[in-house]
Amino acid sequence: MAATNAAPLPLDGRVALVTGGSRGIGREISTQLAALGARVVINYAYNSAKADELVAELASRGHGAVAVRADVSDPDAVHALFDRAEEAFGSPPHVVVASAGLLNPKYPSLADTMVEDFDAMLAVNVRGTFLVCREAARRVPANSGGRIVTFSSSIMGTLLPGYAAYTATNGAVEAMTRIMAKEVAAKGITANVVAPGPVRTELFFAGKDEAFVRKVEERSMGRLAETTDVAAVVTFLVSDAAAWVNGQVIRVNGGFA
Repeated sequence: MAATNAAPLPLDGRVALVTGGSRGIGREISTQLAALGARVVINYAYNSAKADELVAELASRGHGAVAVRADVSDPDAVHALFDRAEEAFGSPPHVVVASAGLLNPKYPSLADTMVEDFDAMLAVNVRGTFLVCREAARRVPANSGGRIVTFSSSIMGTLLPGYAAYTATNGAVEAMTRIMAKEVAAKGITANVVAPGPVRTELFFAGKDEAFVRKVEERSMGRLAETTDVAAVVTFLVSDAAAWVNGQVIRVNGGFA
């Protein structure tokens, strides 16, 4: 019997860079992109053990992956991150997912928000996303299935007390991404925002009691989202099937908002 060649995977030959890619939603995105054939650059800020563990896990499945530490709020570090991706896989990233984010788990009112906490969220959520997107807009190859995905939150649709500073960073990311989408479209690159609702991650549970979690579940089809629910939307947006989806904010929240 003649041997048959397996069909190529959807992201074969492409390089994907995921910021915040070693934990939570970012980890699942990295995993799913690798399963679709992408060679993945997993960016992390502090926890090298988590990042190295994921690289080893992906390697055991035959996937190419490297972990790169970088502070996304540092322009030199972001430039070096993209350089490292190209060095590792011989190509600039075709897919860039800016999923690194920061939330104050104390959920203070605007009046009680400390300037240093506000600045910390701005540094990662806004400045970090800006720097990653700027580098992506400059370096993602034209007409090669280029995709840029940023992250906001469905809190934008609820405007809950305690989220003033965080929601402000979401608004900045959404506006910036939608404008960038128009600027990169001529190069065949799309840019979209994914705005999850409550997701079962460490970030969500920080500072919340059981009663609050139950209320959220009641608003979201009876459960919290899993990281797989969000990652599935990202993998669609970076696929060839989503070539005509550009400049959109996709709210992934089970009806929460």
